[in-house]
Amino acid sequence: MVRPRPRPLRRRRPASQARLLHSMDFIWSPWRYDYLASTDKKPPSCVFCIGDDRSRDAAKLVVFRGIHNFIILNLFPYTSGHTMVAPYQHLETITEAKPEQLSEMMELAQHIIRALQKLYSPNGFNIGMNLGQAAGAGIREHFHLHVVPRWIGDSNFVNVTGETRVLPEELHRTYERMKAAL
Repeated sequence: MVRPRPRPLRRRRPASQARLLHSMDFIWSPWRYDYLASTDKKPPSCVFCIGDDRSRDAAKLVVFRGIHNFIILNLFPYTSGHTMVAPYQHLETITEAKPEQLSEMMELAQHIIRALQKLYSPNGFNIGMNLGQAAGAGIREHFHLHVVPRWIGDSNFVNVTGETRVLPEELHRTYERMKAAL
């Protein structure tokens, strides 16, 4: 949503800087506030410890369950279709995982890529893990693998300079499409 230009600033700035600020439009992304406001708060329980109750899968955005791992949509996605593969077992790092857990994790990543190619036709994918705080892990206590579809030109001025992502699809619509495809 584009807002009107801001009112003049009270602090004195160099004329060139003031002109720049007054000519800038702002795009608001209120859905991102929940994530930004929660970065210092620890959830009451691990969001990846989903249990066996499949009746809550839609509410938890779980789109597929394997034997050792499950596929879940990212609640704060970088792009539409941003999914994660996580083991059912609460493990902090990949070195604690058993070979069969890791093997299935890669098989599920392949499964996700096939589904995303069919549904969204991305130009590429980022696949990876952020292990530990220094690596940027938002949830450090339960390791998980990100699969992020990418398109040529999807990094533009909005997310590079404004740290804002514009998603073309509502999260629950992405859930419905991915659930059907997987």
